[in-house]
Formats: sequence, structure tokens, C-alpha cells
Amino acid sequence: MAFTHRKIINDPVHGFITINEPLIFEIISHPFYQRLRRIQQMALAQLVYPGAVHTRLHHSLGAYHLMCIAINELRDKGIEITPEEAVAAKAAILLHDIGHGPYSHALEKVLLKGISHEALSLEIMHHLNAQDNTKLNGQLSLAIQIFTNNYPKKFLHQLISGQLDVDRLDYLSRDSFFTGVSEGVVGYERILKMLTVRDNELVVEEKGINSVEKFLLSRRLMYWQVYRHKTVVASENMLVKIIERAQLLFEQKNEEVKTGGLLDNILANPSLKIKELPLNDYCNLDDTDILFAIKKWQNHSDPVLSVLCKGLLNRKCFKCQIQSDPISDEQWGNAFDKTKSRYQFSNTDLAFLCFKGTVSNTLYKNDNETIKILLKSGEIANISAIQNALIVESLSAPVKKFYICSLNE
Repeated sequence: MAFTHRKIINDPVHGFITINEPLIFEIISHPFYQRLRRIQQMALAQLVYPGAVHTRLHHSLGAYHLMCIAINELRDKGIEITPEEAVAAKAAILLHDIGHGPYSHALEKVLLKGISHEALSLEIMHHLNAQDNTKLNGQLSLAIQIFTNNYPKKFLHQLISGQLDVDRLDYLSRDSFFTGVSEGVVGYERILKMLTVRDNELVVEEKGINSVEKFLLSRRLMYWQVYRHKTVVASENMLVKIIERAQLLFEQKNEEVKTGGLLDNILANPSLKIKELPLNDYCNLDDTDILFAIKKWQNHSDPVLSVLCKGLLNRKCFKCQIQSDPISDEQWGNAFDKTKSRYQFSNTDLAFLCFKGTVSNTLYKNDNETIKILLKSGEIANISAIQNALIVESLSAPVKKFYICSLNE
């Protein structure tokens, strides 16, 4: 019997998104996927850009939409993609971020140490595929092969995870839209029009090179202007320090730090291995659990946790100084002494209120996942090797910056 259920979603970035395949509808309807409504795409960037309140679900649907366009474009150019492969690729991009925890990247390395959201996404996909009491049972096998790059048609994986994938095309366009930062605007429609396949790999037709260059530069501009804006760095570090302090109090058997919810088990066991993680519990966690905890902890008897929580809730964040040169001993000493004069804590406790770190970004990674250009001559060339191209070898070097965060005002 043919599937007749057709759903239209009105997206502010891409317009109408159509869902007309049973597997896609089942994925979107699943509680694990619906949880993404309650996870901010850009964590605490809304403290700088108030409009940046879109969610992981928005981004996931947008990436799915661009995958649909990409598949249609490749088919129009004679690239064979079967109906089963098309649905699997769409399912894989829908689920590519399902492993994200509360506040996305901001807490990825602290809530569950050593477990990436990609690894969690894959674990959740295997979990859903093995559930014999759901309509997803066994239907995600091909999607998992594509997601893990274990399928012969490598270009399908490259559409999901590569230097020019639909994931990045959507989040740059979406984050630009919701922040109002025009530097992130990319011509994703033209880029998708220029995609084709050679030797089973994704390539870009030569006439699309300028659009690709603009895309790469937009990523760098968005990184430093939005994702690593000094106030975003400060607020997300404050969030990290709150969780680290709570974890320390859990280690010390502090009963007052307990929230009474699922978050307690995660905070008490940050070193859980992925196979030890109760997935059903993890997939019930979202930003609201963290926010509830922070509101509760603002009145905690531990002065460090209390001051951090009150600061974040009231946007009294760390002061953050970002610079191109390493932090000098004098700069560090001045910042630490200033913090110590305000808060009469031990040096161990002050480390939660004053610290230094680094951030880095690479415009173009000249590695195995290079962007390949199909020249008019029929030859294939790396974008960085093309004469007069804007993206050259020298731009593949990472840009590194240094910062001090301190709570001293």
C-alpha cells in the first residue's frame, strides 16, 4: 500500500520542506528526535545575538531539505542513486546530530568526557535500528552504512560529512539568518547546482569555485564573529565551569547539589563509557534540565557554584580578553590577582573563576577530505592548487588565539 501521508513544514530559511516518505516521518515522530526541539543550536550565543534561539531540530530539518535538493541535482546529471539509497541518505542526515546533549557543543566535552556527539549519534542509530517494537526496526541499516562511510558510494557520505556537506551549508545559512550576521550568507543553491560525482567522489564544477570560496570564507568570518565571539566564549566557559563544579561536589558526596532528575546520574558519572550509558535516560536530557539545575544552584551553599550560576542567569559573565599572542605572565598575574582581591577563595576554587585557554580555526583542511574541482578540461584538482584561486595552501594553516576569562567585576 502506498504511503499517502505528506507533511509540509514552513521553514524560515528554506521555505517549504516536504516529508513524504514513511521512514522519514517515523524518524521525525520519534521522541528521541523530538528532543532536539529542546536543545539550542548555538548554545549561549543568544546572550550576544538575541535572535539565535533556533534549535537542533530546525537545523536537522534544514539539512534534510538540502540533502533532498542535492540528490535531485545529482540524479538530473545522470548519477545513479536508487530510491533506497536516497531515503537512507536523508535518514542519515536527519539523525546526524541526534547524539547532541544539552547546549550542544558547549558541554560536549564536559558532560560525558571522551564521547563525541557523532559517536552518540551512531549509538542511538544502532539502538533505534534494533528496536523490534518500532517501525524503525532494521530500516536504518543502510543509513548507518552511509553515515559511517562504509557504503561503496562514498559521495553519499560526503554529502553528510565533508568540507562541503549539507550540514555546513544549512548551519551557516541558518545561523546567519537567526543572528542577523550577513557574513554567514552563502549561495548554497548555486553550490548544490554545481555538485557532481567523479570516481565515486563528490566534486564541484569549475564554474562554482567562487561560490565555494565564499562559503569557506563565510565559515571563518562566522567562527570569529559569532561562534567564538568573546562574550560567547565567556558565557559558554561559565556554563562549563558550572558543570565542572557540580561534578566536583558530586564527587564530594554533596547532597545539596542533586537536582532529583536524570541529570544527577550524568553529573555523578562523567566518565561513563558509551556502552554503559543508559540511552533512554540520555535521550530525555535537554537544555531545560541544565537550566533548572542552574536556577536551583544559584542558592547553593557552595559560594563558587552559587556565584557562577547567578552570573550566568543574570548575564554577569566572565570578562574575556582574546588576543593573537600568548598570554604573558604579567597579564595572567594581573587577572588572577584582581579576581583574588574580590573573592577570598583558595587558589583551587579561584581556578573556576579565572583561567586561560586557546581557540583555533582552520579555513580549509588540506587533508583527505579536500574539496575537488572538476575543471573544464575534465581533470580533477584540489581547490587550493588551482591558479588564482583564493583558497591557497597558506590558508590551510590554523588560526590560533589565546584568552583569559575572569570574574572580577
